[in-house]
Amino acid sequence: MATPVDKVYKGEGHTFRRYHDGQSEKDWGSFTDRIFKGDESHKCPTYIHKTPPCQGSCPSGEDIRGWLNIVRGIEKPAEGVEWHEYAFRRSTDANPFPAVMGRVCPAPCEDGCNRNEVEDHVGINSVEQFIGDTALANNYTFEAGADTGKKVAVIGGGPAGLAAAYQLRRLGHGATVFDDHESFGGMMRYGIPGYRTPRDVLDGEINRIIAMGVETRMNTRVGVDVKLDDLQKEFDAVLFAIGAQSGRALPIPGADVSNCITGVAFLSAFNEGRLKAVGGKVVVVGGGDTSIDVASVARRLGGIKNIADKDRPENIVLGHTAHDVADIAKREGAEVMLISRQPIDNMTAAQHEIDDATREGVEIQGSLTPVEVIVGDNGRAKALRVAKMDYSSGKGEVIEGSEFDIECDLIVSAIGQTGNLEGFEDLGNDRGLMDADKHYQMPNKPGFFVCGDIVRPHLLTTVIGQASIAVESIDHYFKQEALGKRPKVDVHHFDLLEKLHETHHDPEAFKPAGPETERGIDRGLRGTADAGFAVHNYEDRSEAEIIPASELFLGHFENTPRNKREERVPSSEEVLGHFEERVIGLSEEQAQAEADRCMSCGMCFECDNCVIYCPQDAIFRVKKDQATMGRYVDTDYDKCVGCHICQDVCPTGYIKMGLGE
Repeated sequence: MATPVDKVYKGEGHTFRRYHDGQSEKDWGSFTDRIFKGDESHKCPTYIHKTPPCQGSCPSGEDIRGWLNIVRGIEKPAEGVEWHEYAFRRSTDANPFPAVMGRVCPAPCEDGCNRNEVEDHVGINSVEQFIGDTALANNYTFEAGADTGKKVAVIGGGPAGLAAAYQLRRLGHGATVFDDHESFGGMMRYGIPGYRTPRDVLDGEINRIIAMGVETRMNTRVGVDVKLDDLQKEFDAVLFAIGAQSGRALPIPGADVSNCITGVAFLSAFNEGRLKAVGGKVVVVGGGDTSIDVASVARRLGGIKNIADKDRPENIVLGHTAHDVADIAKREGAEVMLISRQPIDNMTAAQHEIDDATREGVEIQGSLTPVEVIVGDNGRAKALRVAKMDYSSGKGEVIEGSEFDIECDLIVSAIGQTGNLEGFEDLGNDRGLMDADKHYQMPNKPGFFVCGDIVRPHLLTTVIGQASIAVESIDHYFKQEALGKRPKVDVHHFDLLEKLHETHHDPEAFKPAGPETERGIDRGLRGTADAGFAVHNYEDRSEAEIIPASELFLGHFENTPRNKREERVPSSEEVLGHFEERVIGLSEEQAQAEADRCMSCGMCFECDNCVIYCPQDAIFRVKKDQATMGRYVDTDYDKCVGCHICQDVCPTGYIKMGLGE
């Protein structure tokens, strides 16, 4: 068999060559003999379902290909369901926050998208925002499952806790969410500015979960206001989803002064409406998305010259006083610098967030490490001493003698987060977090589960995915079922049998034809092509394999520019007081056009290439009254000669030659 060319040309005018010039005679001999002599065939087509890399890269495991195919019109909705709602249902199987995540997720799915090998990734999060916004506009609701009588205490009302409550109610388990704030949302509310997550959008998605019958206990800290022992008596399981809402201070001399604060505390004070201005020059230490948010908020707030001590930002953040609204009118543009130990190109913040912050007037400098906070006679930080870093050896090394001071009035540390374990300190580890096994059970604590940033601070989409797995584990715990091995590709998979059931095409029950059977199987049975009890020549490898671009026929796809959302990012002159939403969603027409760029990796998208190019007319369309997603074409094995042309021309890599020799 000929070997594939190892390079697929990328960009405008890209081509696809599966075989080198002159390779056919050497590797194939006579095409006539190899293709048209049926008695020499070896393999026939098998339809192989694999996970696309977008979904494999999504920490919450959304069936991205699935809802993109619904939006574009390839997969048809269930009977009596309109496509907008059907796409919403598919999206929220894994993630109940499409409108929020479509705005703020850094979209690792787009980095994994195979379309990057053609010209540019599919704008996945822009279509997700459209799905979420449409759901809010149409007042779509969630339904709870039949009541099981089991109750779970969910400690923490952030993205992990709320996602867990959602999945618990879907299974019919009771969920009571405890939170020590006035409002739910966790870092979505108190860590991300409102111009990135509009509060009406956030509240809409949270209220939809609460309306499923989730009980709430606000302004209640478990371990302080309610004893953990009492929870164990009242509930059948306890899930800790308390997040990591304590910032890490700079580990350098002088960092304990009042005007050296954490990014978490800064953003919380702003999002609670207490912090309305900063004073003088602000230096933010970080490199991740939180540090970008701090710097961008500081630019929007602006500063006040000759600020009174009581109005200094650290006093507001620490809750000692409140800003006078009359004084806020005097604010001017703030000078804000963000420094990172990593070079700017290696910062963990999303590139578009770095670009936006730069446009907004934030000065960003990379390869600098804090050395010491320089304290003035008044006991406040007056400068941050930094040293330059060299990465020429492959790892960061401080350059001797490169120290210099950056004058500042406020230092914000955004270098990491830890948990607040007050009330259950004995459950924490030496990092101020909590331990969990692969099923998100708390080790050696039956009935205790844990998920989210308190396990490992990461992305919102990550904690939502952890919540889903934790709820599966809780469900098994209630049923006294052993927890099996998690799938290699641990996401929410498309299930062809479920789709067949939805479209009233359930396979027939298997009944042995012969009188003598071995373990219930008729040993005289050979093949399933005409059997109604089997899904003919289909194999589901989605839990084991992610399909790479090398298995696709990229030459099928035309160069199609991405439909980009409008982004209203203010300039440095416009940023002061600019708190309007930056991202403007796609129209329905744009969302469908963008979804249509999806290459449906690992799943048929009904292009007809295999039908058109089969030289034996062995591949045929399934009759309309029997067809559904994943069952669009079939193969007549009496005609197939194993030429594998269908595999070569399948754009999505759905066809593989198999079934043995």
